[in-house]
Amino acid sequence: MNVDLSGARWFKSTRSGATKDCVEVAFLDSGIVGVRDSKNPTGPALAFTPTEWDAFTTGVRSGAFNHPA
Repeated sequence: MNVDLSGARWFKSTRSGATKDCVEVAFLDSGIVGVRDSKNPTGPALAFTPTEWDAFTTGVRSGAFNHPA
């Protein structure tokens, strides 16, 4: 999927610290959600459909992506 992110308004979580080591998210008018590395704002970004974004954030909240200790 090719998505134009040139007009995206990127933001970090309010839980992010003062460092640049986090991800940024942009909600686009088309409904697509962009995600990028804040350390490399001109680098590649991921693009999620609304359904994919909902599945991803649900997985994060449920711990589906946690590494076993």
